Amino acid sequence: MATVSKRPASGPRQLTRVGERLSFVYLERCTVHRDANALTAEDAEGVRHIPSATIGCLLLGPGTRITHQAMAVLGESGAVVVWVGEHGVRFYAGGRALNRSSALLEAQATAWANQRTRLEVARAMYRLRFPDEDPAGCTRRQLLGREGDRVKRCYAEQAARTGVPWHGRRYTPGDFNSGDAPNQAVTAAAQCMYGIAQAVVTALGCTPGLGFVHSGHELSFVLDVADFYKTDIGIPVAFEVAAEGPADIGSRTRRALRDRINSTRLLDRCVRDIQALLAPTRTGHPDERDHVTLHSDRGAELAAGVNYGDQEAAGDATFGARDVWTQDDMVRHGVIW
Repeated sequence: MATVSKRPASGPRQLTRVGERLSFVYLERCTVHRDANALTAEDAEGVRHIPSATIGCLLLGPGTRITHQAMAVLGESGAVVVWVGEHGVRFYAGGRALNRSSALLEAQATAWANQRTRLEVARAMYRLRFPDEDPAGCTRRQLLGREGDRVKRCYAEQAARTGVPWHGRRYTPGDFNSGDAPNQAVTAAAQCMYGIAQAVVTALGCTPGLGFVHSGHELSFVLDVADFYKTDIGIPVAFEVAAEGPADIGSRTRRALRDRINSTRLLDRCVRDIQALLAPTRTGHPDERDHVTLHSDRGAELAAGVNYGDQEAAGDATFGARDVWTQDDMVRHGVIW
């Protein structure tokens, strides 16, 4: 009898690109299982089917149980899985990425490793968020000051637009209920944006820890990316939800933000923004075919899966006869198994 585990894994060309997926799905107090290539979420109200290949990020809240087969199909489809706390406002752990290529990761590491280029990317990030200002020549301290002023101004503008009383940003880590309604909405929106940013960052093969503005945390780059859309999507949606009343504000904010993200095609925009920031002349898609090469001298790359020990005397002409190896090639030659 055939089993689910014997189905072949999807290849990179068969996967839905991250920009074409749903933003995120939040689940709590249910059991997540697999039915063919779909996820099922079962609770007291019944069973819901969710197409796994269309999920950008699955947020698993309190009371969720997920089976091995469900994780297998999520891994095959390249969805990011994030375990979060109550109300979705605490990050606990995350799953693997969609991309197989290291191109953007290498571009990110190269830009991060140099102080000058790291500052250039930080300035480009500020320009992306606030296109009406030119941060050229600004120091990091000046960038932080400008960003803080713009965010404060955004809070005041959204409070005036929606009629929501605003007494400043107040949030106690780990205590969602400590803030008033607009602060709770802003917190819920921010945490959802972190999940979405992590989905795109990891799907593109970047490393979450190498930030250009934030530093010292495993999600520094995720925090950088989430901030791109704070003032034009996250904060406005939070204040709109708060204006409707304080009841069930966390879940209402998540639903409203999900709808806004899908209607504005934020995932597609986020993919383009990261690619433009890190590798403006080399914007490969996250579904490029698998290939592995070997580093050689003077920046050259050689084909993997070849024993070069007996080819040294032949010179460079024998190297790189195949500059790209597919996953099938690597399995056949024993590079991966």
